[in-house]
Amino acid sequence: MEWTGARYSDAPTVELAIWIDAVPDHVWSIVTRIEKLPAMSEELQAVEWCDGATFPVVGARFVGHSRHDAIGTWSTTSTIVECDPPNALAWAVGDTNAPAAVWRFALERPDSGGTWLSYRAQLGPGRSGLTPAIERMPDKEQQIVFGRLREFEAGISRTLSGIKDSAEAICG
Repeated sequence: MEWTGARYSDAPTVELAIWIDAVPDHVWSIVTRIEKLPAMSEELQAVEWCDGATFPVVGARFVGHSRHDAIGTWSTTSTIVECDPPNALAWAVGDTNAPAAVWRFALERPDSGGTWLSYRAQLGPGRSGLTPAIERMPDKEQQIVFGRLREFEAGISRTLSGIKDSAEAICG
């Protein structure tokens, strides 16, 4: 696990990685089915592609519908900002120039076979659901950011485990 940043304006991130005993092409085929990610998430409930898109390519957009016990329900539009098969896939939530968050998968192929899959979430630098809380309680900004990164970490871990299970079942 890697953490960077403590203030929202620093675009703090959390990143985890997992070893998957499957070739990158199999892992990539799971990672790119963004509409399947809700099955591996407590917060993300559904994904719908926009404008006729059905698969990630740079510029494709999708709407994610989310739920959180403390926040309620909301929807956000994300745009694919990086798609380098089978190496990396990233999307920006909201405005691509000042996103509320950026999510990124990266796949590495060591000589020993299999795939290292990392998944990173970056908060900000654009406005997000945290912004009003930070504005109301600026003295608690680091606690707010830390709490959200911890939630992201748990979600990332769950998603990576789900992708690993799916990929290894395909190859096993």
